[in-house]
Amino acid sequence: MAALTASAEPATGAGHRRQRHAPRPVGSHVFLLLLALAFLAPVLWAVLSAFKPAREIIGSPLSLDPAHLTLSNFTGMLADVPIGRGFANTLVVLAVKGSLTLFFAPLAAYGFAKYAFPLKNLLFGTVLITLMLPTIVLIIPLLLEMKQLGWVNTYQALILPGAVDAFAIFWMRQVIAVVPDELLDAARVDGCGEFGIFWRIVVPVIRPSIAGLAVLTVMNIYNDFVWPVVVASSQRMATLQVVLSTLAQNITGNRIGADYATVTGELLAASSVALVPLLIVFIVLQRHFINGIIAGSVKG
Repeated sequence: MAALTASAEPATGAGHRRQRHAPRPVGSHVFLLLLALAFLAPVLWAVLSAFKPAREIIGSPLSLDPAHLTLSNFTGMLADVPIGRGFANTLVVLAVKGSLTLFFAPLAAYGFAKYAFPLKNLLFGTVLITLMLPTIVLIIPLLLEMKQLGWVNTYQALILPGAVDAFAIFWMRQVIAVVPDELLDAARVDGCGEFGIFWRIVVPVIRPSIAGLAVLTVMNIYNDFVWPVVVASSQRMATLQVVLSTLAQNITGNRIGADYATVTGELLAASSVALVPLLIVFIVLQRHFINGIIAGSVKG
């Protein structure tokens, strides 16, 4: 029996070594690489073309001569377009609205996941029903409400509607539901208050999912266009996406004789500048984002 055990151990170890060094499927890697290139090719073309002279973007869109690279599209765009004001407004909305979402959505989800109260299922079902409503259906009622409150063209109108997102509540509820109740009961025995349990016990456990929610929230707020263009029509309150949407009109209005090539070059420059913050956020938080997605989709 000892001999059999001894002979089995090296075999098992060899099997583990073979499994550890097993060749990865080349075909799937090639397919994923081609898929990544297909998605990245338009973005790379836009960024590289932003550094080309405007005439070359139209005349030879697929060529790239390093000797002709220039910053003229960027300098012209900064002179013609109030992109700085758009960035500032977007940053204010992103900081305040994002903070409200990341605080109140997990807090509401904690109540739905760990407390029993009357009409709990009905209220949670109502939250889920709001996910099925198209945004366009809510725009007119919300706009009328903002007008009655006197909030049109204000930060309040840009921030408060949708600050506590139904999807965020649903996702956080699914994550918090798998937190062991024994942890919460132990904290109560130690004399911790209900909010202290949420802040000191639940939040550290679901931190990867909150990081994932943060990435999604930043992307949604940063890319939001429909609601800002409706409720903040003045140039003073325009967010970045609204500024980009009116970029062509701003360029032709501020520069006499601006042609299609000039507008295209400065549009690519503005789009490249707008891409940088999202790219930085995703690179910094990509590991937490992936872990948060996995934590929110696996229940056990």
